[in-house]
Amino acid sequence: MKLAVPLSVRSVVSWLPKGRQSTVEALRTGRVEEETAAELDYRELPVAAISAPEMAVLAAQQAVTEAGVPAEAVGLLLHAWIHHQGHDLWSPAHYIANEIGASRAAPVGVQQVCNGGVAAVELAVARLAADPSVGTAVVTTADRFVEPGFDRWRSDYGIAYGDGATALTLAPAETGPGVLELHAVTTSAAPALERMHRGDDPFSPAARWHSPAVDMRRTKKAYLRDNGLAAFVEAGREKVRTVVETCLRDAGLAPDDPRLRVVMLPRLGRKVLEQAYVPPLVELTTARVELPGRSTGHLGAGDAIASLADLARTDLLAPGEYALVLNAGAGFTWGCLLVRRP
Repeated sequence: MKLAVPLSVRSVVSWLPKGRQSTVEALRTGRVEEETAAELDYRELPVAAISAPEMAVLAAQQAVTEAGVPAEAVGLLLHAWIHHQGHDLWSPAHYIANEIGASRAAPVGVQQVCNGGVAAVELAVARLAADPSVGTAVVTTADRFVEPGFDRWRSDYGIAYGDGATALTLAPAETGPGVLELHAVTTSAAPALERMHRGDDPFSPAARWHSPAVDMRRTKKAYLRDNGLAAFVEAGREKVRTVVETCLRDAGLAPDDPRLRVVMLPRLGRKVLEQAYVPPLVELTTARVELPGRSTGHLGAGDAIASLADLARTDLLAPGEYALVLNAGAGFTWGCLLVRRP
């Protein structure tokens, strides 16, 4: 999406619980195999003692405070997630809005799986452009991956899952400078890949009907048996090229512009990143490629916003420099954000 003018990321927060499960511990207790641990290359995963929406509230409260915006001034709150939020047939977005005092906000849930954070940002950008009365938009994500419904080390291939929440506030640039400027956001989908998370399973009448815990390995095996891995990897590389090239073009930035300093990758396992993400990026740009998830694991819908928080709170970018933040989610959809440090 091409922005007429950049938007101000007034604040961005990554809220991670204090609890941790190290890879060393997971190996010792048999939760992960040595070969898998080496391919993932995570040091540790955050483990929460509270629910996902409660984490989102803490992240949102911090983000609104840091933005210096009264909660009543928030006109839109979008919440994205991938796993159970603690209640059935319930809106976590409304709970978060109520808990932070955003009484004027329209709360919206975004269920676009792991690309949900980027999708929510894209929706916020469109709403801010169409309706100036929104004023400030808040985007949150939160997930908690606990047994018996989810095995953070074994429910999936090429990824291990960490608990945590993220939040950002987004507003028109004229409202004041932020920690980052958002210059472009792009998504591109390959719906033919949806079977990766459906496999051969028939449609079921209730959650976890086919297995007592979420089991993406089963569905991916079924897909790969019929289609092979090579086609999936190549589709991923093509979509990475597409979202990066589109994002840069929409912002009027050349791939070799020296101000483009960093590309932040999703918080997936190292082997997946080196197969599907690094090769096209090395061809496209000379920017440094960062793998930010070694101590967080995959944060569900929160990878991209967590990486924005890293950019805002570290010296990865100097003033005036740009970064690309890449993301992907089941379906499949790839997303890309282009931001600049003011």
